[in-house]
Amino acid sequence: MGIRATLKGAVLVGFMATMGAGAAMAQSCTETEFSSKTGQTYLEAEQAAMVKKDFNTAISKLNSLRSTELNCYEEGAVIKLSAYIKIENGDRAGAVQDLLTALNKGYIPAADAAQTYYNIAQIYLQEEDLGKALEYMTKWQQAGGKPDRTQKWQLAVLNQRADKFKEAVRWAEEVRADDGNNYKQEVYDLLLYLYNETGQKAKLAEVLEVLVERNPNERKYWDAIAGNYFADNEERKAFEVQKAMYLGGLLKTEDELMRVVNFYNRFNAPYHAARVLEKEMNAGRISKNLDHLELLANLYQVAREHEKAIPVIKQAADAGGGGAMYERLGRSYADLQKWKDTEDALNKAISMGGIKDRGNAYVLIGQSRYERGDRAGARESFKTAGNNAGRSWIDFMNSEENTKRALVCFEVQSAWLNVENEAKICKRLAVLGEDNIPENCKTIKERLSEAEAKYNATPECKGQAT
Repeated sequence: MGIRATLKGAVLVGFMATMGAGAAMAQSCTETEFSSKTGQTYLEAEQAAMVKKDFNTAISKLNSLRSTELNCYEEGAVIKLSAYIKIENGDRAGAVQDLLTALNKGYIPAADAAQTYYNIAQIYLQEEDLGKALEYMTKWQQAGGKPDRTQKWQLAVLNQRADKFKEAVRWAEEVRADDGNNYKQEVYDLLLYLYNETGQKAKLAEVLEVLVERNPNERKYWDAIAGNYFADNEERKAFEVQKAMYLGGLLKTEDELMRVVNFYNRFNAPYHAARVLEKEMNAGRISKNLDHLELLANLYQVAREHEKAIPVIKQAADAGGGGAMYERLGRSYADLQKWKDTEDALNKAISMGGIKDRGNAYVLIGQSRYERGDRAGARESFKTAGNNAGRSWIDFMNSEENTKRALVCFEVQSAWLNVENEAKICKRLAVLGEDNIPENCKTIKERLSEAEAKYNATPECKGQAT
């Protein structure tokens, strides 16, 4: 998280603020100054360490001081300078021991105790001892330390790394509040992680909304939103997120693109599913194999887009779909009432084999012939089908032909009966005399004879009662 790079500098700055040789000691030490001889040696050690960075000389002089009898003030100064040198030399464990000795003996003023605890925490953090680092960060606060924005961020990261997510959330939220409108990516990324770990879904959604708005092309945030919806079984919302990702060009792999296709299909949008699938197949991002061609054909057929389905089915047939695909092609042609194409496709399907039900294929061939007026050919196909559908078609055609014959006979018979009724009227009018009867009665006998003869000559009337 970028916090270790400045730890050493922060610790040294803390030392500079608390180790002044002339600072007042705690009440347990009443001494307030060096003796002349001790003071000169200490000054030389301090100059060597802090100005010249000559730590060997500084250590040698401190050791000479330790070999003499020191008052509490002098001992405290030696211990603190020793800790400073150990920090500079990378002896962090030794520095911590010196600082704790100074604290325990009261050599560090109460006003500086908080900063010392903070320095110890930073040293432990450099040692990757997160438990101790957090322990002394707590002591720092208990001693009156008030975290600023940087220290709150450090506490958030430390607690997160120690799997203390609730504490980490507290500090990260304070950092966000301190930032106000000053957006910091790392803060939102940490909150994203912490809210997810602690199951705070409402807060997680709010942070994701900000992140997506700020980083619309960052895939991981969209994935997180979709993942939350999936986890809550809100698949419709997850689909809307996936759709937005697709439209935004964030989905690249075949699996991702097929997920969008399947979502469209699942939510009753087969036409849109087909359009996406066809577009991505043509672009080469989805493989144009038999399974995908079959799916595309299915989608167009379910969407009643039969004209679009036909070329796809042809491709699937050429890709190894065999008779089954030609059977589907025949059915698609039938849906479009392209009857000659229907018969050709189904005959090819039967010859290639692999269709599920040959009987139904023959029924559809029979229907295509019936629609084109080839009744004999239709009967042949229905008979070949040998199933209930074929027999029903034959019964229908028989009924249709019987009805047609009956209508023909009915028309001829009705014409004969009309002439007979006319003859009866003319017979009653005969008393008026030849010159007074209507003109039509003068030809009634010939017309009656012709009507009877036509009835008797009509094949459809054979065996009919008169």
